[in-house]
Amino acid sequence: MSLDFPSRTFDEVVAAACHGTASDEQVRALHELLRREPAARDEYLLRVELHARLASDPDLFSDRNVPVVASDVREIMPVEPQPERHILTSRPPKRRRWPWQVAFAAGVTFLLLGGLVWHLMGSRGGGSRRAVAMLNRAVNARWHSADAAPRLGAPLEPGRLRLQSGLAQVVFYNGARVVIEGPAELQLVSSSEAVCVSGRLTAEVPPQARGFRVTSPSLDVTDLGTSFGLHVAGEQAEVHVFSGLVEFRTAGSTNRSLTEGRAAVINGAAAPKLIAADPAEFTSLFELQSRSVAAEAARYDQWRAANRRWNRDESLRVHLDFEQGSPGEWRLPNTGPWSDRIPDAAIVGCQWLEGRWATKPALEFRGVSDRLRLTIPGKADSVTLAAWVRVQGLDRQINSLFMSDGFAPGTLHWVIRHDGVLGLTVIGPRGGHQILVSPPVMTVEQFGIWTHLAVVLDGPAGRATHYVNGQAVSRHEVRQGPPYQFGTAEVGNWNPVGFKGDDPFLVRNFSGVIDEFCLFGRALSATEVKTLYGDGKPQPDFPAQARN
Repeated sequence: MSLDFPSRTFDEVVAAACHGTASDEQVRALHELLRREPAARDEYLLRVELHARLASDPDLFSDRNVPVVASDVREIMPVEPQPERHILTSRPPKRRRWPWQVAFAAGVTFLLLGGLVWHLMGSRGGGSRRAVAMLNRAVNARWHSADAAPRLGAPLEPGRLRLQSGLAQVVFYNGARVVIEGPAELQLVSSSEAVCVSGRLTAEVPPQARGFRVTSPSLDVTDLGTSFGLHVAGEQAEVHVFSGLVEFRTAGSTNRSLTEGRAAVINGAAAPKLIAADPAEFTSLFELQSRSVAAEAARYDQWRAANRRWNRDESLRVHLDFEQGSPGEWRLPNTGPWSDRIPDAAIVGCQWLEGRWATKPALEFRGVSDRLRLTIPGKADSVTLAAWVRVQGLDRQINSLFMSDGFAPGTLHWVIRHDGVLGLTVIGPRGGHQILVSPPVMTVEQFGIWTHLAVVLDGPAGRATHYVNGQAVSRHEVRQGPPYQFGTAEVGNWNPVGFKGDDPFLVRNFSGVIDEFCLFGRALSATEVKTLYGDGKPQPDFPAQARN
């Protein structure tokens, strides 16, 4: 038997392979096809991934408003995949699997896993595969478009950065650091190359990044282990060498060397003019750092002022701002107006480290025991949960943000699923429950970056909304109505009260850093959620300047 791609026979054989009903002859033919046809391999991996995802969630099209029992602890992820009904016109009889088929299966599994990892990493964010640099620092940065403004710490793919004003530091994956001064336009080409379309930049290139290249419309600069500045204005360009050595080349000329303390001015087709380098014309990394520290301190003060305003909101039942952090501290004060009724949170495990700003503490959740324990009395008809998090990885099938102990009626479970989906489980007053899930939003390129997550549960309106960085990402009809309660609960972990056994699925510890947590006893409006996010952003929002 031989297979062609694309063909109906290929479709049938792949379906049989997915369902485990392929004959020896079909398996052998598929093996040969996948070895010789890259396009067939890509299509095979895509179909097997789709099959695996559908098979992993048998409740995808079922009614989730069902009673909760002790065995129903998997919430967003099912306990066991249910048997599938396969649509096949004919099924060859099952035959004994020989050792060679076992080896083939192992090889295909290896290929599949490698392909799926690659494919999933790509599907959860192109930055994880295509990124060449990251935005490391920014000072009063105003970008050409607010919508296209890169986030601090975010991976950067090849493309253009248009900085209207302020400073930004880009760290390339080869180790080179470039400071651009607005107005400037920098095009990222690869991890070792960029194009300065216009403006000023300063580059610090360590030995590991030797050969880093920056081009402009009239100049091509190759670093040989140095620090240099580049200013591009139309057809004129200047390159200043502060230390080390660079090679530069103009259109139609051969490479020339430029040593420390020297500069070259290129104006159109004219011969380069050599002058003394002028470091004062460019922003150094030291100056950027000094200005960055001052800007962070000012931003930190702005957040503190906003905190004082939010703490006057009587609906803010729990506000953990993580301000009183120290290595020996095991209590985290509730700074909201309900502090006299809701006791401080107890810190179990966790480590204090730097938060959204260098001088602000936050808590790292790393081990399976790390958690914050809270006791929250009372009930509410509506609830808003919000937190600043820096996810390091989604290690568990369910990763806890805030979860009440067990499954008591009226309680809530706010989580991130292993595939980046945000989930809110609402336990009904009569034993039912409802799971409200967003699309996959916590993607790979979000890891290591401060992200604001929120969910608003409006009981009287029967509506819930998930938010990421102040923007609604999904809306849901809520069938499990109020009142809602919390009782004893945990931030960053879960205590599965009432369940026996040691099922690893019950371990739901968060892996990352949390800097702030809020629980409101009302439904915040979309504008209020956006304001809450804006008040806590590590870098302030600057509107894009008008285009000329």
